[in-house]
Amino acid sequence: MSSQTLDAAKIVETLRTLERRISQRFPDADLASVCRDLIAIGERTQHNAEAIAAASWPLRIIVYLAVAAGLAGLGFIAWALKVQVGSTEVFSFFQGVDALMNLTVLVGAALLFATTLDDRIKRRRSLRELHVFRSIAHVIDMHQLTKDPSSILGDGAPTKSSPQRAMSRFELTRYLDYCSEMLSLTSKLAALYAQVLPDAVVIDTVNEIENLTANFSRKIWQKISIVESFSPAAPAIPTRVTP
Repeated sequence: MSSQTLDAAKIVETLRTLERRISQRFPDADLASVCRDLIAIGERTQHNAEAIAAASWPLRIIVYLAVAAGLAGLGFIAWALKVQVGSTEVFSFFQGVDALMNLTVLVGAALLFATTLDDRIKRRRSLRELHVFRSIAHVIDMHQLTKDPSSILGDGAPTKSSPQRAMSRFELTRYLDYCSEMLSLTSKLAALYAQVLPDAVVIDTVNEIENLTANFSRKIWQKISIVESFSPAAPAIPTRVTP
């Protein structure tokens, strides 16, 4: 594996380490379950991406047979025209030319359809798989949605419908940081599809997922910055004045 390419195995191993950190720090939190779901997705991502990018030999054989049949038809008509010219059948010759032109157009259209069919199938399968990453990114964002710094920094009394918030400043910061890490790893898994299948539509979809996770992560770090900005300052260390 080149140092310039993403390795799905290493991404999954990073996710496993993250899942252990979440489970040990927050054993009752559902965030660890979401991380385990992301691990399962990551374990099949590399296989799915490579399977999608692999050549479809049955389809290629069909294309080759269609091209061979078209070329054989063109050759037969060209041979028939030669015979007709030799026998000075002018009317039949022009009919043959018209048939040759029509067959050429049909063969070209069939060839274009067959060669782009494989790309369309790969694109459709990739987009279906990439939709999973968009969905799980929203799930991760939902888990950090109620982790509001004001619950720790503010003095307002909670209402009956307020979510239960029992985290310390340190725990809240760690929880938000775990969410940000999961979002980053989600975008890295999605990028595997663009790595093995450099299709313009797939690349644009991966970029959209990266922008989505980056925006979610930006909101998280705004919360972390607020919490850290109100952390109690460290006591000043008295300096000894030399007389």
